[in-house]
Amino acid sequence: MRLSKHEFDQAVQRAIRRIPKEIRHHLDNMVISVQERPSRELLRQMDLPPDYPLLGVYQGASLMERSATYPPLYPDSILIFQEPLEEMCWTLEELEEEIEITVVHEVAHFLGITEERLIELGYE
Repeated sequence: MRLSKHEFDQAVQRAIRRIPKEIRHHLDNMVISVQERPSRELLRQMDLPPDYPLLGVYQGASLMERSATYPPLYPDSILIFQEPLEEMCWTLEELEEEIEITVVHEVAHFLGITEERLIELGYE
């Protein structure tokens, strides 16, 4: 599957609207941006192999890392990687579902939600 940048951005917007409100409201002060693929430097920083199909990444300080004396220096952001997502999906519906799952997983990192809890919530 291959979409134009504009079509992919629209799919991201639709996927975000699918996220339950109790999770979605945490995106209000977060920047979500799309990149074609993760950089080699990012993969290296995460100790991932150069061909790893990373779908998204949260960048920022989780709520558990924050304090009144050490506020975050930069806004929180989620990077969504278009090419790996497109490579794993056959339909637009499947793509939007994977984007939704990816964004929820990244918000979970911000909130300190465990992988086990995400599975309980239906986000495997």
